Amino acid sequence: MNETHFDRSEPDHDCLVVGGGPAGLTAAIYLARFHLSLKLVDAGKSRAGLIPRTLNHAGFPDGISGKALIERMTRQARKFGASIVTAKVTRLDRLDHGFRVEWGQGAVTARTVLLATGVTNRRPSMDPELHDEALARGLIRYCPICDGYEVTDRHVGVIGSDGHGVAEAVFLRGYTPHVTLIAPDAALRLGAEDQAKLDRCGIETIDGPCHAVAVEGDCILVETARGVRSFDSLYPALGSDSHTELAEQAGAKLSSESGCILVDAHQRTSIPGLYAAGDVVIGLDQISHAMGEGGVAATTIRNDLAERRPLLR
Repeated sequence: MNETHFDRSEPDHDCLVVGGGPAGLTAAIYLARFHLSLKLVDAGKSRAGLIPRTLNHAGFPDGISGKALIERMTRQARKFGASIVTAKVTRLDRLDHGFRVEWGQGAVTARTVLLATGVTNRRPSMDPELHDEALARGLIRYCPICDGYEVTDRHVGVIGSDGHGVAEAVFLRGYTPHVTLIAPDAALRLGAEDQAKLDRCGIETIDGPCHAVAVEGDCILVETARGVRSFDSLYPALGSDSHTELAEQAGAKLSSESGCILVDAHQRTSIPGLYAAGDVVIGLDQISHAMGEGGVAATTIRNDLAERRPLLR
């Protein structure tokens, strides 16, 4: 845990938000409308920005791309006075009256900090350009909750070899009878209980290694131990990596199971004045859920600051 630095100077901002995805931008909109001084610093790599089109986000019956949604939310936050900087925050230190945050050539102090730093999906073995093309066309998908409906009755491959891969394959079996679980490496590592679940659902299994090799028409081709297979969509169930480095620098507690930042029901971390929201916190990895947590975090920040001293206009 970092030592507290005793700095008696007045902080630059009421809140510094790290991360410009759905959680961070929702919080920025709320905080700006609370008439609080805030700055949002974003590296420009929100996972939401990779979504070609989401059809389960309320209010957009014809769908909206993740990039367009982020652009709209950014404009909205700026409209109410939020200052937004494109940069990667590299350091977070605790001060006597708040925090000091550093990025590139910039640094500010703030009474509170909200971490909305998200996670990164682990990608399957394939050429990066092929991956991006397949993702844009819906041939690779990372969220069966978001878009399982779109693969109804289609041929789907799930890359995974543990309980997570089994759970995802079984979940997708609720949309289509054509589900195949493929090991990413040499062989599937399944216990008797997991194998029984697959057998009960009629899910085919194939040992690895597997490697996505090409896009052909409206299908993606995957080289497996049984030769090249064609799928309408491929779901990598390989897990993700949480961006918790800044939380760890500040000494915040992480979940021993998920590695995500631990928070209470109001998005407070174990460090006073430090909050977290979105996918970096364990929960349902959904845009709507991240937005909800961003709203809760911003309201908590406002009320916690008001406890220290009245917020008068």
